[in-house]
Amino acid sequence: QVQLRESGPGLVKPSQTVSLTCSVSGGSITATNYFWHWIRQPPGKGLEWMGLIDYSGDSNCSPFLKSRTSISRDTFKNEFTLQMSSVTPEDTAVYYCLREYAGGRYDSWGQGTQVTVSS
Repeated sequence: QVQLRESGPGLVKPSQTVSLTCSVSGGSITATNYFWHWIRQPPGKGLEWMGLIDYSGDSNCSPFLKSRTSISRDTFKNEFTLQMSSVTPEDTAVYYCLREYAGGRYDSWGQGTQVTVSS
């Protein structure tokens, strides 16, 4: 059974760049027809989709965040990474990675990692 685990710095200062990693076990991030997403949930708000990287390595980020967000992967480590620049307190949230099988079946989630942006 695939397992996803997020990791990150926890606390970052405004204007810094944050890097979050999702480590995957029990399944390959290059397996055909799987898509690997990042979403977040700010305190008291709903889920926000941030972007994805697919099994071939193509990535796509939310148009609202695209200018300062990128997603990459390391196939040897079987992990993918979200990088977000110029963070502000509004980026404070719990960040989750999850897996989708083509067709909209989201079958695996990480436990989430808290990112707090504060000076």
